[in-house]
Amino acid sequence: MRYEIEFFGHENIRSNHKKTIEITKESHLTPRGDCIVGVSANSSCNDLPEELKNKLQNPETTVHFLIKVDDDEFVLEGKGHPDLTLTHQNDIVLRKSDFTCPRTISVKCDKASDLVPREMISKLQNPKTKGLFVITVD
Repeated sequence: MRYEIEFFGHENIRSNHKKTIEITKESHLTPRGDCIVGVSANSSCNDLPEELKNKLQNPETTVHFLIKVDDDEFVLEGKGHPDLTLTHQNDIVLRKSDFTCPRTISVKCDKASDLVPREMISKLQNPKTKGLFVITVD
């Protein structure tokens, strides 16, 4: 199963958090949001299809993520978790830890926003830049 989310860049994107990556439906971003790689996304946790949510709530599920900006791609993977509620109205957060909250889509991820290539982040600092966030589960 594959699900795609479109998002945009923002001048305040820093992407230097060592434990999380986030995209948000919010259009405003302060420099403190240092895990955010995209704003004005067309989906949040709450918007995901039920079939995908069910797979994300299974601890056996490996979740593959792709962040694509122009020809640049950043891939990572994480695990599902039974405590994921997937109900947040604005955000999607990928975590290296086991922490869950309504914003969490995956835990035990193998990468965080600090590893997103700086060339991609430079592009995402332009609000006109469009990105694609792809979620794939088996």
